[in-house]
Amino acid sequence: MDIGRRNNITGPVLEIIGELDYSNATRLRELLLTLTLRPGQRLFLDLAGLTFCDASGITALIAARGHAHAAQADIALAAVPAHTLRILRLVGLDQIFALDP
Repeated sequence: MDIGRRNNITGPVLEIIGELDYSNATRLRELLLTLTLRPGQRLFLDLAGLTFCDASGITALIAARGHAHAAQADIALAAVPAHTLRILRLVGLDQIFALDP
């Protein structure tokens, strides 16, 4: 998995490329700890390049949401692949994440 990082006018963007699974979900969680979010910002997780996401990956996405909300910021998942969107819908997480095409 590779994680690209850039800034947007509304906040940081993390581009997740490859597999977000048990072997590397910790890497995303550790990177989140280095992000400084300000109240009102929006953290975008760009998932266009995501090829696989298991339960550990979903847990890392939930951790990202917790990190954003602790900073009084928002979070959005962008370009969620169909296979991941299906999982999010099955477990109801499409109701707690803003989804941006």
